[in-house]
This record gives sequence, C-alpha cells and structure tokens, in this order.
Amino acid sequence: MDKLGRLLTAMVTPFDSQGKVDYQQARNLAQALLNSGSDGLVLSGTTGEAPTLNFEEKLRLFTEVKSAIANRGTIVAGTGTYNTRESQELTKEAEKVGVDACILVVPYYNRPTQQGLFEHFNAIAQATTLPCILYNVPSRTVANLAADTVIKLSQIDNIIGVKEASGNLRQIAEIIQGAKGDFLVYSGNDSDTLPILTLGGYGAVSIASHLVGIQIKDMMEKFLNGETQEAASIHRRLLPLINALFVVTNPMPVKYALNYLGFPVGKPRLPLIEPDEKSAEIVRAALKNYKIDLPLPTRVTQGE
Repeated sequence: MDKLGRLLTAMVTPFDSQGKVDYQQARNLAQALLNSGSDGLVLSGTTGEAPTLNFEEKLRLFTEVKSAIANRGTIVAGTGTYNTRESQELTKEAEKVGVDACILVVPYYNRPTQQGLFEHFNAIAQATTLPCILYNVPSRTVANLAADTVIKLSQIDNIIGVKEASGNLRQIAEIIQGAKGDFLVYSGNDSDTLPILTLGGYGAVSIASHLVGIQIKDMMEKFLNGETQEAASIHRRLLPLINALFVVTNPMPVKYALNYLGFPVGKPRLPLIEPDEKSAEIVRAALKNYKIDLPLPTRVTQGE
C-alpha cells in the first residue's frame, strides 16, 4: 500500500465567516499541502472536526478535494464514527466518490469491549473494498484498541494499517511485531513520529505538516536513508512547534496558526472555539522560530 504515502496530513476543514464549509478553500489548502511535502490527506478526521460535519458535508468535502488534487496525492476519508451502520454507509458512499482509503476511529462515547471493537471494524471492512486504516486515539475516545485486537484485525485483507496515537510505545512495538508483514503503522502524534519509525513504523498522519511538511518529510527520509543523527536533529528542532500546536485542544491551535499566517481557514465550529490569548501567544511565539513550508497568500515576518 505504498501508494498511500508515508506523510499524510490530517487536514483541517476550512469554514467561512458564516460557519459553513468553505469548499473552495479546502481545495486550495489540499493543493498547498501537496506542494509542501504531504503525500496525501486525511479528510474529516479529528483535525477536520468530523463530529461537527454532517453526512452530506463529509461526502462533498471528499468529492471537492478529490476533484482538486486528481491523482497528485491520496485521499484517506474519515468515515468511522461511534455508529457502526452509519460508518458502513458513509464508507460505501466515500468509495463511490473515489477516495483511496478510509480511516476508522475507535468508537467514542460507547465504551465497547475489545470484542465489540473487533466486530465493529470487521463489519465496516466487510462493507467496502477500500483499504481501511484503524485509528487509535484513547485520549479522545477513552477506549484503547489493544495490541492483540489490532493484530487480529490485521489479518483481514483490506485492513491495511493503524494510525496509533496512544503514545504507548510498548503497545506500538507489539503491534509492529505481531501484525501481518505488510501492515502499516502510522504515527498519530507528531512528537512520536521518529520514535515509531525507529520501532519499524511506516509513516505519519501529521498535524504539524500543515506548516512544516517539507521538514517533516526530510526528517523521515533521512531516517530511512540511515542518517539517524540528522533525523534526530530535525525531530528535536521541531518539538517546540509541535508542543505549541497542542497547547489547547487540536485543531484550535493549528487553525489559529493558519489564519495568523495568512491562509484563512475560519474559526472552529462549536463546541470548539478559538484559542484564548495566552494560548494564541504561545503559538505566535513558536511560529517566529520556524521557516513555514506551506505556500501562503500573504506572509508575516517569520524566523528562518
């Protein structure tokens, strides 16, 4: 499944001044991200504020971005919810649009058992021919997708990988060791990308790549080419920016950063809001220390 790419950006969903999805700006952002290091895009995920998007908005977002980027990059559609049947239907419709894969978050709020999680993901996988990527983010969902469950799910033909955002490197190592040989483990936390690569992980679903995608890709390529010290140096240099992008709940800081830099993506939808001034200042201060890779319509003074 190399065609999906190693560096995928979990793209924000732009909104206009009325709070409606700004599809033209989504097209613009998708193209800009591919021009700044991303191999593909994850749409309607956590960073894309999926819980606030309705069925029709998600499908149109997939359609518009697919039209905008054609075959320049891949589209991984966020079609998993806490509702198995709804997830099946959305995945089927996304497949008709022509997305390259789907990403399926651990059901939130419901608190399923591990057997329930297995059956949930299996049911969705059986409803589609799309490659499916699992998404484990227990800080959001409460439920953790255990390594044994992931290993069992990896035996299903079209479940091809997992986005791991648990921060549990021991669990991630167990998955890499025990899953089928071509199973892809993506880092779901920017701060974990290099450590996961050292364990044998495949790539990253990144938020910081909105801003420093070329630098993240360079880090990954240097590691894969055996230039481990150089990769570690880039990783360490990027950590303060990564930390700033999580000063409050994602995607509030990254949306603020894009707006501040001159790439309008609108405010988050309620119940998320813009960062408070203290948090905004942390983001602004961090940005001054970095070269921004994203092509911007207008630029502010920034560090090189």
